Amino acid sequence: MAPLRCISSMATRPLLAELAQAYTAATAVPVGFESVGGVEAARRVQTGEAFDLVVLAGDAIDGPIASGHLLADSRRALADSAAALAVPAGAPRPDIGSETALRNTLLAARAIGYSTGPSGTALLRLFERWSLTEVLSARLVQARPGVSVGSLIAAGEVDIGIQQLSELMQLDGISVLGGLPRGLEIVTSFAGAIGARSTQADSARALLDFLTTPDTAAVKRRHGMDAPRQTI
Repeated sequence: MAPLRCISSMATRPLLAELAQAYTAATAVPVGFESVGGVEAARRVQTGEAFDLVVLAGDAIDGPIASGHLLADSRRALADSAAALAVPAGAPRPDIGSETALRNTLLAARAIGYSTGPSGTALLRLFERWSLTEVLSARLVQARPGVSVGSLIAAGEVDIGIQQLSELMQLDGISVLGGLPRGLEIVTSFAGAIGARSTQADSARALLDFLTTPDTAAVKRRHGMDAPRQTI
C-alpha cells in the first residue's frame, strides 16, 4: 500500500516521528509525516492539498474542518503541550517563578523571541493584559514560520524566548527555564483529523486511533507533552 500521507506542525514532529515508526513496526503500514510551520500546514490543507491525516493545534485544525477539507466526525484530541521559557546556554537564569518576577525579567530583556503559533499569540495577549504591548513591541522577535524560537535563542538573537517545551527540550545551545508561573500557563491542545480527500480513510483512522490511545501517554511525556485533558 502507499504510505499514509500526513502533515503536522513542528511542535509535534519528534513525537509523531516516534509514534509513526512504532505504528509501522506493529502493523507494516507505512506512514509519512511532513512537519512544517503550523500556519503553513493549515494553509496547505485549506487550499485543498490532499492528506490522509492532519495534526495541528486545536484552533488551527478547526478552520479546515469548518471548510470541509477535514472530516468533522474524525477530530480527536492528541496531546496537550505547555509552553516554556529558555535562555542561551551559559547565560544567567533569570527568575520566572511568579507573575511579578516574569514581568520584570521580560522588561529587562534586550530581545524576546516568540513564535507564529499559539504560544506566541498567548504571549501577546499576556502583554496586553499587563499593558506592556507598546513598551515591549520593539524588543519582540518573531521566528519565521518553520523556524524554532530555540534557534533564535541559541544564536544569541534574543535573550529569552517562549515556545512549546516539546520544541525547546531537544535543542543544543539553550537552557530551558521551565514553564510559566502558576496562573499564567500557556497550554496548546493538538488534535488530529482525517483528510476529506483521503483515499485511505480507514487506514488513516486506524493510525489516529493508535496516536490517541492511552498506551502512548509515556511517549508523549518523554517528548514534553501530556495526554489530552479533553477527548474531542
